[in-house]
Amino acid sequence: MKKSIIFGIFMLFSTVIVAQTNSYQLSSHILDVSKGTPARGVTIKLEKLDEKTNNWIKVDEKVTDKNGRITDFLKSDRSNIGIYKLTYFTAEYFKRSNTESFYPFIEVVFQISDDSHYHVPITLSAFGYATYRGN
Repeated sequence: MKKSIIFGIFMLFSTVIVAQTNSYQLSSHILDVSKGTPARGVTIKLEKLDEKTNNWIKVDEKVTDKNGRITDFLKSDRSNIGIYKLTYFTAEYFKRSNTESFYPFIEVVFQISDDSHYHVPITLSAFGYATYRGN
């Protein structure tokens, strides 16, 4: 009987923990191709275009982790359809390594048109960058 009660309590807590797990629709990643390493500690700001006023509205701002990633932009529990802009503030990243760079920040504008996951990474060097839709 005790085992059944303990198992029941365990299952209840497990269900609550899983139910509280959030999923996100947008992620990003920065790879410094000049070093072959992730760009950690870079601030990325997410904005959404208000198509009525043509103004950008700040949605979120986060800092890349040790793997150069941000995995938790835009919760998936609502519609996120629209035009977005990610601004990668790269100047401070290059200053930390005493590297002169051409781009103090990089803006990437893209459109979310459905409820699938969007991954928007950049490959970065002091004098160039590239972006694409990842998965």
